[in-house]
Amino acid sequence: MHACVLIRAMPGKVAESLKDVKKIKGVVKAFPVFGRYDVVAFAQAPDFNSVMKISKQINAIRGIRGTETAIEG
Repeated sequence: MHACVLIRAMPGKVAESLKDVKKIKGVVKAFPVFGRYDVVAFAQAPDFNSVMKISKQINAIRGIRGTETAIEG
């Protein structure tokens, strides 16, 4: 499965959050963006539960306010 995670970070925490997102196993690409979201991350995982785990790990990062995850099954 492929997933796109749209991430909102706290002000001043984008660079630090981006660095931590890139460390998560399954995240294949992540970069900063302008607008409603601060970071976009692309992830690959074998199944829905693994995508959910990646999303939870991203949400647990200090400095992240919230995420939305779109899954391509």
